[in-house]
Formats: sequence, structure tokens, C-alpha cells
Amino acid sequence: MPLNVYHSPMLSLTRTVRFCIGQPGETVEESASPRRNTFAAWPSMRGLGRYYEIDVQCAGAADPTTGYFRNIREIDEAVRHGAVPLIRSAIHENPTTEPWSLAAPLFEAVNTRLDGSVQRVMWRLTPFYSVSMEADSMPQCVIRQQFEFAASHRLDCETLSPEENRRIFGKCNNEAGHGHNYRVEVAVAIDPMAPFSLPMLEGVVNRTLIERFDHKNLNVDCVEFADLNPSVENIARVSHDLLKPDLADSGLTLRYVTVWETEKTSCTYPG
Repeated sequence: MPLNVYHSPMLSLTRTVRFCIGQPGETVEESASPRRNTFAAWPSMRGLGRYYEIDVQCAGAADPTTGYFRNIREIDEAVRHGAVPLIRSAIHENPTTEPWSLAAPLFEAVNTRLDGSVQRVMWRLTPFYSVSMEADSMPQCVIRQQFEFAASHRLDCETLSPEENRRIFGKCNNEAGHGHNYRVEVAVAIDPMAPFSLPMLEGVVNRTLIERFDHKNLNVDCVEFADLNPSVENIARVSHDLLKPDLADSGLTLRYVTVWETEKTSCTYPG
């Protein structure tokens, strides 16, 4: 095989575009503020505006000469000229619009401008709440919302000796236990045309998960961990298994649950 042959496997490229929506009737001057995709966002904030982020994930092969799959400026322009006007119009003309009803139009507006290479468009409405449309699961969209609870636990296995427990779990094997402020992200798939509200999801998660674990000693107070070591891996799996049937009763399909034990350690189930 010639050594100068360049192999370009499929890759996935993600770009985050930050922008603000101002007041009705406000015009956006092209040169009024930097258009670079920085923390400042563009269009920038004016008055009591709304700040959003859109993640665009594309798939394709890199050019053998430039190494680019796609110039990120093309993604920026696809969002600013395709997605941002749709969001601005909904906010100004019908502010009660539910964001998931825009998931498909946003995807199509961006995907058309990027030659059908888009895998996912995720609209982050807050740092903890997002709506996304994915090419392989249309017309369903995915709602992600985060929650939190505080709990204590001790990592200890009865089948291991005290020495083995201390060696494996270290300080986490402290007999007095220790605590975490756990963060949980629940992702559900919905039909954008079906009856749904964010409080519906939040209500199920609060009743099924948060009230069960919040300010509890997981080893002592929660039957789910009576014979199960409450590692972050097991907490993610137990949370998923608890939520799945209750969300299904509300017509929601659970995609996954992610649990953060610390900012540096998280587990997603199913992975």
C-alpha cells in the first residue's frame, strides 16, 4: 500500500454556539459586537435578554489536505442564520411555546445548511436543562434535566476482609461514613407532539428518587442498598431502575441516568 495514501475515517465534530435574544423589534447590527464564539456570545446581551447555547454535532471525514471535516465558522453561521431566527420568532411572537416543539425545526434548519451532516442539535436553555434532536431517533427528542440530593454512604463489602476493604476503598471505607452532594441528570425521550411538561418530569424524579435518597444514609436508610455497595456506579443503576417504570407510567421513555459523585467523578447508566 503506498505510504502517501491518506485514510480519513468518519469522525464526530461538536461546536457550541452561544447567543442572546433581545427585546422585540431590536435589530442586530452585524458589526456591533464580536462574532467570535466566546463567552461573550453573539448576538450579545442587551437589556434583560435571554442567554442560550446550541451544540451542533456533525459526522463526516476530514479533508486529507486541510485536516478539517468542516470549518467551524460554517457551523456558527448555520446556527445564527437557521436556528437563532426560529428561537427569536417564538420568544417574541408566542412566548409560551414549549422548546421541544422547536426541536425538529431547529434540527432541520441547521442540518439543511450543513449538507445533511448533522447528528444532533442540542439547545441548552439553562446550564442544567436541555432539549435535543438526534438524527437516528427522529421524530423523538430528548429532554435532559438535572437534580441534586445530599446523602452519606460507606463503601464496604461484607464478603471482603477489613484489610481488603481498607485497601480497595481507602478513606471511603471510614466506619463513620462520609457525604456527597450528588448531582443527577435524567434524560427522557418524548414525542414533541405528545402532552408533556417539564414539571411532569420533575415531579416523577422528585417523588421516586430525590425524596427517597435526600439526606439519607444510603447504607442504613435505603433498602435498595441493604445488600448492595452504594458506589456511584450502583447509585446510577439503581436510580435508573427506580425511575424507568414510574416515568413509563407518565408516558416518558427513560434514555439514561447520570450521577455525579463529585465534579470529577460521574457514572452513566446504561452507558
